[in-house]
Amino acid sequence: MFVQLLAATGVLAVLTIVPGPDMAVVTKRAIASGRQDGLRTVGGITAGLLIWGVLTVVGLAAVLAASATAYMIVKLAGAAYLGFLGVQALLQSRRSRSVASGASAPPSSGNPWRTGLISDVFNPKIAVFYTGLLPTLAPSGFPPHMGMALLVLVHAALTLVWLGSYVLVLAKARGFFEKAAVRRTMDRITGVVLIGFGVKVATSQT
Repeated sequence: MFVQLLAATGVLAVLTIVPGPDMAVVTKRAIASGRQDGLRTVGGITAGLLIWGVLTVVGLAAVLAASATAYMIVKLAGAAYLGFLGVQALLQSRRSRSVASGASAPPSSGNPWRTGLISDVFNPKIAVFYTGLLPTLAPSGFPPHMGMALLVLVHAALTLVWLGSYVLVLAKARGFFEKAAVRRTMDRITGVVLIGFGVKVATSQT
């Protein structure tokens, strides 16, 4: 059982560190508003994972994953939100032109915890991931629901540690990122990446 749990943790760790929409959202927030907002965004993302975990354990996520209509609605809502964040970043890059060199750029608007939560809750891929992969990774020594619940907690913890550490690294270099030219470039890159992820989510078939 321990070996199975260790192997499952390794798989979840690899999936956690692969760059995706969560990392793009965290990057945007941490660079724009600093460490505290970045960590709050990570907290919202982690809460979103736990919500998906609860839905998975009680079976509702499986219904979403199996329903083409429900999946489409959540998918398009998530894609639209990522697109909105991307456009917001691009507009921020234009506004930052007026910020004097050495002055602080205006922080991102909106609640960072809510931003992280919404970006994760409206990601239907997590429903497919949890309902399709977690049952195959759950240690055989536990009842199925308990095994999946344990893996959800492991995944949430890995996400919290990984993205939290990433925010701390960004915070250390924030002085560099606050330079006007660098800030504009990062806002543009982040905006394009977020829009790209939005398009990817909207056009995905599964």
